[in-house]
Amino acid sequence: MESATLNQGIGESTRRREDLRFTIGAGRYTADFSERRQLTAYFVRSQHAHGAIRSIDLQTARRMPGVAAILTGEDWRADELGTLPSDWVVTSSDGTPMRAAQRPPLTADKVRFVGDAVAVVLADTLQHAKDAAEAVEIDCEPLACVPSVETAARPGAATVHQIAPDNRCFSWQLGDAAAVDGAFASAAKVVGIKLVNTRLVANPMEPRAALANYDAGTGQATLTTTSQNPHIARQILAGMGIVPEHKLQVIAPDVGGGFGSKIFVYPEEAVCLWAARKLGRPVRWVGERTEAFLSDAHGRDHVTEAELALDSEGHFLAMRVHTHAALGAYLSTFAAVIPTWMYATLLAGQYRTPAIHATVDAFYTNTAPVDAYRGAGRPEAIYLVERLVDRAAREIGIDPAELRRRNFIDPTAFPYQTPVAAVYDSGNYEVNFSRALELIDYAGFPARRAEASKRGMLRGIGISCYIECCGLAPSNLVGMLGSGIGYYETATVRMTPTGKCIVLTGTHSHGQGHETTFAQIVHDRLGLDVDDIEIVHGDTAAVPYGLGTYGSRSAAVGGSAIVKACDKIIAKARLIAAYALDVPADEITFADGILRHSGSGRQIDLPDVAVLAFKGHVVPRDLLEAGLEESATYDPPNFTFPAGCYICEVEVAPRTGIVRIVDFVAVDDFGRVINPMIVEGQVHGGLAQGVGQALHEQCVYDETSGQLLTASFMDYCMPRADDFPRFRIELAETPCPHNPLGAKGCGEAGAVAAPPAVMNAVIDAIGKEIDMPATPSRVWAALRQQEI
Repeated sequence: MESATLNQGIGESTRRREDLRFTIGAGRYTADFSERRQLTAYFVRSQHAHGAIRSIDLQTARRMPGVAAILTGEDWRADELGTLPSDWVVTSSDGTPMRAAQRPPLTADKVRFVGDAVAVVLADTLQHAKDAAEAVEIDCEPLACVPSVETAARPGAATVHQIAPDNRCFSWQLGDAAAVDGAFASAAKVVGIKLVNTRLVANPMEPRAALANYDAGTGQATLTTTSQNPHIARQILAGMGIVPEHKLQVIAPDVGGGFGSKIFVYPEEAVCLWAARKLGRPVRWVGERTEAFLSDAHGRDHVTEAELALDSEGHFLAMRVHTHAALGAYLSTFAAVIPTWMYATLLAGQYRTPAIHATVDAFYTNTAPVDAYRGAGRPEAIYLVERLVDRAAREIGIDPAELRRRNFIDPTAFPYQTPVAAVYDSGNYEVNFSRALELIDYAGFPARRAEASKRGMLRGIGISCYIECCGLAPSNLVGMLGSGIGYYETATVRMTPTGKCIVLTGTHSHGQGHETTFAQIVHDRLGLDVDDIEIVHGDTAAVPYGLGTYGSRSAAVGGSAIVKACDKIIAKARLIAAYALDVPADEITFADGILRHSGSGRQIDLPDVAVLAFKGHVVPRDLLEAGLEESATYDPPNFTFPAGCYICEVEVAPRTGIVRIVDFVAVDDFGRVINPMIVEGQVHGGLAQGVGQALHEQCVYDETSGQLLTASFMDYCMPRADDFPRFRIELAETPCPHNPLGAKGCGEAGAVAAPPAVMNAVIDAIGKEIDMPATPSRVWAALRQQEI
């Protein structure tokens, strides 16, 4: 791969530097690491969705070849260690705190979902560990289970946790109920809808893994793991009492995708760390794909009823929303915030809806926990809004495009205060919308539909105007909303004695290309060649405390911290240059990596200034310290709000129900774009996942037994390359006004906006309302007005 020496700055499609090691097989993932004398961990998991553990017989298993130990929840309890915490605390509308159930990493008394970890076998090989696991005898009394949010909400349903006898963890509200009631009373038209937002499995290419090591001589522990935020993992694990935080190093090397599922701290990480300390030997665990289906945090899983009130001209007056959200058997790390603050605050969409009120009832279910999955609340909100708008257009006889246009927020209204707490930063929704309509040739659609009909095909078109909140912030606000951590980011920019640059960032990368885009930011600010800039992340012993990567925050928050650190470098470099050139510091300018005396034109470049900074020959020690290294923290004043318009066109074969996407356009406003090529790749990835949800993916539990029916790729249908058209993507830029980069974030847009665009197109084609996924059998049955 040739070195990127040209077109390196912000706005350029600089080639991804990290791809070289990935394409030649030189990437280093957690499963690539090993330690001498390591033990392999294999988890014994519950085969019941709900059951009381009577006894666990380990005698035969412990005598099997290669077994070093078998640990259970009773051992964890005996060591007086803590449980896995939930970071967010949500308060119910009556003022009571959420009913937070405790989650031990190994359950000792009750199992609450198929895959719940009961014991861990530690052996010299994986096969020995598996053999011993099969010999573990668990006497478990099966109990009635509630595998769906609808069954969990029924009166008299089986109870998952005694702390929540009705399975309700919280009942939360946002908005002005009285204003909504008044608007509905005067409305000319009220449109209602009931939607299911299906449960999904993230399925990153790299399964979760962990390698723990403990040095009894120093008390130092190291955990290498598949984490999107190693500092938070260290903080949570230390809080459980396994190892003090100052003695724990967490390393997240290359991470093969996360999509939210690797934000959280899982039982396996805690158990491996504990076992390594307890046994005095390294412990390694690499999850298998079925384990991922069973135990990784799932996404979505909402059942929602909503109404939209309109006046006689089709203007939105109010929206009323009631959502039942599944949390799974335990509260995952960020579970409580996803269906509340990350969901209901986006219910305004791109529209001027004066009054909105949302109620969210969150329930425990006998399933894997539910937490953030690409988009994390925003896809659920936009799917609801855009499906409801299309339903309204059909019922009142207005073209869906025209109804949206009548209700867009005016570009002069920003910053725009919505009725659901969010304050949108900037945008021009009409421009993006018009461009998308032009790209898809919306006016020509009737002719295409007629042509398809002649071929016996049903053709439909669907619009999705999305907005999302990214760059989670600010810390004081999220603290008031219930977060246990802040959402600032940190960065250190270090010039070396030879004039090169090392950037230490608290955020992380799991495939987004940060090693390239962050180098572009530094190049743009300091004028250094990107090949002379090293980006370091993912090691709590090396980088400053940071909050990791999720919520499309890395550029807007992490990149802004880098900008602030670069500005400090420039300020000190100007002083050094002034001494070197023997001129006043206020006469030194900086541009394109050159420090220049405005009067004489004499100059010195930044790498040479760095050399001088470390030599200490020219700068008086009583005025400046040696070296050229600066750190900065950026805590944004608001979220960022990317927005755009996606339009999908489909053809449906009425004899088979097969849906084929024939065209798809996406116009996105991500604020200032750092690397258009990488942004386009992020949109492609999100679109693939959004289309997957709309047409294929659904995590299904048996309603009676609670068994996971989609525990492998044989049953859980993932989209393939031939399911997609050639996506046509354009970028518009309305810079964010409150961060130094003007960036808004791009990582989740496709997953947010694609599902409603695809489903609106399918519904337009077949003339029937159906829920995701629009599988051939479901579409076929809908066309025949049959239940499936």
